[in-house]
Amino acid sequence: MLTSDNKPAAETGESRLDIAPRERGLVVASNRGPLAFSLGESGRLEARRSSGGLVTTLSAVARHVKVTWVASAVGEADRVLAQRSPRGKVRAPGLGPDTRLRLVAPPVEQYDLHYNVFANSLLWFVQHNLPDLLSQSDLAELAITAWRDGYQPVNRAFAEAILAEVGRGDTAPAVLLHDYHLYLVAGFIRERAPAVLLRQFVHIPWPAPDSWRVLPDSIVHDICRGLLANDLVGFQTERDVAAFLATCAAVLPETRLDHGAGVVRLGSRRTVVRAYPCSVDGAALRELSDSPVVLQHERRLRLFCVEKTIVRVDRLDPSKNVLSGFRAYASLLERRPDLRGRVKFLAFLAPARAGFAYQRYARRVVDLVASINATHGYDGWRPIELFLEDDYPRAIAALRLYDVLLVNPSLSGMSLVAKEGPIVNQRDGVLVLSDGAGSFDELSHAAVGVAPHDAEAVSRALEEALAMPEFEREVLALALRRAIERNDALDWLRAQLRDLAVVARATPVGRLPRLTLTRSA
Repeated sequence: MLTSDNKPAAETGESRLDIAPRERGLVVASNRGPLAFSLGESGRLEARRSSGGLVTTLSAVARHVKVTWVASAVGEADRVLAQRSPRGKVRAPGLGPDTRLRLVAPPVEQYDLHYNVFANSLLWFVQHNLPDLLSQSDLAELAITAWRDGYQPVNRAFAEAILAEVGRGDTAPAVLLHDYHLYLVAGFIRERAPAVLLRQFVHIPWPAPDSWRVLPDSIVHDICRGLLANDLVGFQTERDVAAFLATCAAVLPETRLDHGAGVVRLGSRRTVVRAYPCSVDGAALRELSDSPVVLQHERRLRLFCVEKTIVRVDRLDPSKNVLSGFRAYASLLERRPDLRGRVKFLAFLAPARAGFAYQRYARRVVDLVASINATHGYDGWRPIELFLEDDYPRAIAALRLYDVLLVNPSLSGMSLVAKEGPIVNQRDGVLVLSDGAGSFDELSHAAVGVAPHDAEAVSRALEEALAMPEFEREVLALALRRAIERNDALDWLRAQLRDLAVVARATPVGRLPRLTLTRSA
C-alpha cells in the first residue's frame, strides 16, 4: 500500500464540510495529482504529498467525503505505478480515509505533445498574452499537429478514466475539472453521460477574443464548446469571466448570452460562468511556517539578510516578469547608492518547464542577476541571492523574512504568493503588487500597486516600501491578512459547490445532494 509521508492538514476545528450522502463523493481531475512518486532503492515506489493550495483544500474535503483524483502519470515512477496497479488506481489515505488516486498514462510522445507543446508552449502563452513567444512561421501547423496527436487523445483518455469512475446515472459523483490541460474533457464525458454534473475551474487568465486569433479557428471553437459542456465554469476574476463570454460570442455566434446572470446557452445546454478568486488555507500555512524544517531554513536564510530584505518567490516563466523586477531593483541601487550593503534581494525561482522559450528566459534571468551583482556588489555583499529550486518549505521560510515582497507578473491567474506571504510573514512586510496579478483587486487597498512593465515605477515602489514607517507597515499588513482570511481556500470551494447545487436544481440533468460548508465553534 502506498501512503503519503506527509500528514494531512491538521484538524483545526475552524471549519468542516458536510456533504450528504457521503457515498456519492467527488471526482477531481487535474494534470498533476496530489501525490508525487519517486523510485527508491530496488525499484520501490515512494510517495509524498504534493504542495499547492488545491491539494490542501481538497484534503480538507476528503476527510468528509469520498474523493477520487484523476491525474496524469507525469514521470517514470508514475508510469511504473500505473502499470503495477489495477486500472492505475491506488489508495491515498494521507489525503483522506476514502481518497483514491487514478493515473492516466498515455504514450510518452503523446503526452509530450499535449503538455509541453500544446498546453505550455501554445495555450499558456496565448492566455498570458505573450504574443512574442508565438511568432514562429509554422505555428498553425505545430498547433494542429499537437492538438490532433496530443491534446485531443490525452483529453479523451482523461474522459475515459473519469467515466469509469462516475458511471452514467443521476447518483454519479460530481466531477471537478481543473485548468487548461483539460478543456475538452467535459465534452467527451457529456457525449456518453449527459446527466453527470460537471464543473471546470480555469486557474490561469482568459484573454480577450483577439488574443486567440494566433490559433486555428477550429481549435478555439472546440475549446469553447468543450468548456460549455460543463454545468459550471469558474475563473479567477470578473475580468476573465467577461473575456470568456466575449470569446464565446465571437467564436460561437449561435450562443445566447446573459451577461448579467453569467449564463451561456448553447443549444439545449445552459452553462453558468462565475468568478471564484482562489485563496490559501491560512491555518495550514501557519502550521507549516512554524514547522521545524521551515524554521531551520529560516535560520540559514537569516545569514544572507542585512538591514532590509526584498523577497520574490516565482516560477521561471516569462509571464512572471522576473527580468523587469530585477531591472527595477538595479535602477533603485543606481539612484540610491546609499542602499548598497543595506538591502538584499532573495529570489526563489522554481526551474522552468521544458521548452526552448522557457530555457532561454531562464538563461536571461541568470545572466541579468550576474550582471547586477558584478556591477553593484562588492566584497562581502551581493545585491541578489538567486535560488534556482523548487523547495516549498524554504520558500515559506523566506516569506517569513521579507520587508518587501515583490509580485509583479505581466498577467496571472491569481499569484497566490501574494496571499501566502502576508499570512506567514513575521516582519509586517509590505506587498508590492502589479495590476496584472489576479489578486490585485482583492489586495490593492493594502499594497503598493504598480504597472508590471514600468520598471522605473516598480523601482520607486520598492523605494517607497523600504522606507515605509513601522506604523503604516503594521496597518497594511493587518489589512492584508484580514482580506485574505475573509475568503480562504475552503470558502473558495464552498462557493463553487453551493453554486453547483443551485445549477443542478435548475437544470433537468444532473442532481446533487445538499452541499453545505459550515464553521464550527
